[in-house]
Amino acid sequence: MPTKKKNPLIDALNEAIAEELTAITQYMWHHTMAQGMESQSVREIFRKASIEEMKHAEVLAERLDYLGGVPTTRPNEIKMGGNLQKMIRDNLNLENEAIVMYKRIIKMCGDDSTTRRMLEEILADEEEHASTFESLLSIQK
Repeated sequence: MPTKKKNPLIDALNEAIAEELTAITQYMWHHTMAQGMESQSVREIFRKASIEEMKHAEVLAERLDYLGGVPTTRPNEIKMGGNLQKMIRDNLNLENEAIVMYKRIIKMCGDDSTTRRMLEEILADEEEHASTFESLLSIQK
């Protein structure tokens, strides 16, 4: 019986789903845990980012299913707690990791223009999140 050839793009899309599941949870819990004078506006930014990451996970899972893969349900390590500045820094680090990851996966797409376009749209959102968190950090100093 022939063995099924492993598809590196499917593995990479699952890596992206795990990263998105991490962001969903981390940002939502930061939304609920944030305290301090500036927390109200920052909490809303965390909540909105979490929802956007959920949408990313959904489109990634749909694409992965179309390509014959099974979406993961396991996030990576979730960073919890600390003061508002630490939360923002942890979230910025997560976004920067995602940016590097998406750029790498985009290069793997080859002739799959549908997956590449989807990933480029997600990458643009991740860059926007990183910019927002960078701005928040400069305000927090």
